[in-house]
Amino acid sequence: MTRDVCLLWFHSSLRFGFACYAAGNMSSISVPPPKCLQKPLTVPYRHMFGPGPSNVPSRILEAGVNPVIGHMHPEIFEIMNDIKSGIQYMFQTQNKMTLAVSGTGHSAMECAIFNAVEPGDSVLVAVNGIWGERAAEMAERIGARVNTIVAPPGGCFTIEEMEKALSKHRPVLLFVAHGESSTGVLHPLDGIGQLCHKYNCLFLVDSVASIGGAPVYMDQQEIDILYTGSQKVLNAPPGTAPISFSERACQKIFSRRTKPVSFYLDLSWLANYWGCDGKPSRVYHHTGPVTAFYSLRESLSVLVEEGLENSWERHLKVAEYFHAGLESMGLKLFVKEKRLRLPTVTTIVAPYGYDWKEITSYIMKTHNLEISGGLRPSVGLVLRVGLMGCNSSRENVDMVLAALKDALKHCHKSKV
Repeated sequence: MTRDVCLLWFHSSLRFGFACYAAGNMSSISVPPPKCLQKPLTVPYRHMFGPGPSNVPSRILEAGVNPVIGHMHPEIFEIMNDIKSGIQYMFQTQNKMTLAVSGTGHSAMECAIFNAVEPGDSVLVAVNGIWGERAAEMAERIGARVNTIVAPPGGCFTIEEMEKALSKHRPVLLFVAHGESSTGVLHPLDGIGQLCHKYNCLFLVDSVASIGGAPVYMDQQEIDILYTGSQKVLNAPPGTAPISFSERACQKIFSRRTKPVSFYLDLSWLANYWGCDGKPSRVYHHTGPVTAFYSLRESLSVLVEEGLENSWERHLKVAEYFHAGLESMGLKLFVKEKRLRLPTVTTIVAPYGYDWKEITSYIMKTHNLEISGGLRPSVGLVLRVGLMGCNSSRENVDMVLAALKDALKHCHKSKV
């Protein structure tokens, strides 16, 4: 048999074998290819004026489409170092233990609690909305002894109330939501950190809805653990969660008797991956979301270019303009005290006689604009409007006011 004939026979046999293999495997497939995935992806543009996520500017979207490279490549480590510097600026901290968790704000909340709290530890949670409720549940799930102080929706706590609870329960950690997006409250932080340290307690602050839109000074206010999410004022896609730990927090975390319940959120591993532990090399822990890191870095660059103080002032002025417009329409603000109003997420008393669901649906359908109803303790009580980052402008306020005015004109009002 000649060489050419042999090759022809070999290739024919190979093709026959593959055909038989394919036919045999096709017969074993019981789930057909889904028709929906054979159509192009289409995503509508919407004005994202709910409590989050917010619209992502083209500059940040474009950063996210850069080429994927390895999560352990030196170029990624350089980007991660840039992110750390940006978070330190945003948080106003010099903490070395500053990084971004690969996940949403909930992952940062769990990272904080799972690392700082051990089974049997006493934890105090200031509950004035859904985020306090969730922090309490997370701590309970890992076996902490959780005590709460509870304020009605729209309320907050005095320093005297905090001290009374700290003195009574002697917790290792106190949780406070700075921006309680379910109720629209901006909780005062001054003095709480010092009070916590008087009672040998760590101070944990959720700033997901507030950071970048309202003043926070992590070091000055003696906050021990501070975290946020990428999708609010930063205007990045959801999926990364900046977090920082003080030296005091690190001392407790790294002298634990037990390992944290989550391997994925174990700070000893995350600290090495982010180059926070001073070790000469970084060890693989998980595959970081590299394209999300690109977007987060760009969003922090945008904040740096505007300047923190300018961002705080812009959000406050836009919120005040919005609030004045609402009141001129006869609508009422849910948070009575001006100083306690969250400038990034406004809660409006649900208009009497209207179905809030009809209002939000009408605005979405007619104006392609998202606003939201209440969440957990504020369900049925409020409408929520988020104007964060690039969305915080007078032009967008006018758009929301016009949409609300139109909805109140066309939605059904009961005679009750």
